[in-house]
Amino acid sequence: MTSLAWLLPAALTLGLMGLGGFLWALRNGQFEDLEGAGWRALEDAEPADTSEHDEASDRHD
Repeated sequence: MTSLAWLLPAALTLGLMGLGGFLWALRNGQFEDLEGAGWRALEDAEPADTSEHDEASDRHD
Protein backbone atom coordinates (compact mmCIF):
# COMPACT_ATOMS: atom_id res chain seq x y z
CA MET A 1 0.00 0.00 0.00
CA THR A 2 2.89 2.38 0.68
CA SER A 3 4.28 1.74 -2.78
CA LEU A 4 0.95 2.78 -4.29
CA ALA A 5 1.10 6.02 -2.33
CA TRP A 6 4.50 6.69 -3.92
CA LEU A 7 3.84 5.42 -7.45
CA LEU A 8 0.53 7.17 -8.05
CA PRO A 9 1.87 10.72 -7.55
CA ALA A 10 4.99 9.84 -9.53
CA ALA A 11 2.90 8.58 -12.47
CA LEU A 12 0.65 11.64 -12.36
CA THR A 13 3.66 13.95 -12.25
CA LEU A 14 5.31 12.27 -15.23
CA GLY A 15 2.05 12.29 -17.17
CA LEU A 16 1.53 15.99 -16.53
CA MET A 17 5.12 16.71 -17.57
CA GLY A 18 4.57 14.82 -20.82
CA LEU A 19 1.32 16.66 -21.48
CA GLY A 20 3.03 19.96 -20.73
CA GLY A 21 5.84 19.14 -23.15
CA PHE A 22 3.36 18.22 -25.86
CA LEU A 23 1.37 21.43 -25.38
CA TRP A 24 4.60 23.46 -25.43
CA ALA A 25 5.58 21.82 -28.73
CA LEU A 26 2.16 22.59 -30.21
CA ARG A 27 2.33 26.26 -29.20
CA ASN A 28 5.87 26.68 -30.54
CA GLY A 29 5.10 25.23 -33.97
CA GLN A 30 7.09 22.02 -33.70
CA PHE A 31 4.48 20.14 -35.73
CA GLU A 32 4.00 22.70 -38.53
CA ASP A 33 6.09 20.92 -41.19
CA LEU A 34 5.76 17.18 -40.70
CA GLU A 35 6.93 16.14 -44.17
CA GLY A 36 9.71 18.67 -44.75
CA ALA A 37 12.45 16.83 -42.88
CA GLY A 38 11.67 13.60 -44.68
CA TRP A 39 11.86 15.23 -48.10
CA ARG A 40 15.06 17.11 -47.23
CA ALA A 41 16.70 13.79 -46.39
CA LEU A 42 15.89 12.50 -49.88
CA GLU A 43 16.92 15.61 -51.84
CA ASP A 44 20.23 15.62 -53.63
CA ALA A 45 22.30 18.44 -52.27
CA GLU A 46 25.07 20.04 -54.25
CA PRO A 47 28.49 19.05 -52.94
CA ALA A 48 30.13 21.55 -50.66
CA ASP A 49 32.87 23.73 -52.12
CA THR A 50 36.10 22.17 -50.87
CA SER A 51 38.49 24.17 -53.06
CA GLU A 52 40.07 25.87 -50.03
CA HIS A 53 40.65 22.50 -48.40
CA ASP A 54 42.18 21.06 -51.58
CA GLU A 55 44.58 24.01 -51.99
CA ALA A 56 45.71 23.68 -48.39
CA SER A 57 46.37 19.97 -48.77
CA ASP A 58 48.32 20.58 -52.01
CA ARG A 59 50.68 22.97 -50.22
CA HIS A 60 51.49 20.39 -47.53
CA ASP A 61 52.46 17.66 -50.01
